[in-house]
Amino acid sequence: MEFMTSKQAAELWGISQRRVAILCEQGRIHGVMKAGIVWLIPPGAHKPVDARLKSERIKRGKSNDNG
Repeated sequence: MEFMTSKQAAELWGISQRRVAILCEQGRIHGVMKAGIVWLIPPGAHKPVDARLKSERIKRGKSNDNG
C-alpha cells in the first residue's frame, strides 16, 4: 500500500505541513501511521473539518454578526 507524506497531504489539502503533522498527532486523520519521524497518510484520507470555522461557532451560539 502506498502512503502520502505530510508534505504531499499539505499540498493536496492547501494547508501547512506543520498543520498536517498536528492533525496526525491528534489522531484526526484516519489510518495514519508514523515511521520514525515521518507521518504516513493513507492515499484516500480526507482533510478533517476545521473546528475553528464560522459554521462551528454558530452551532455553539457564537456568531460574529453585529446585527
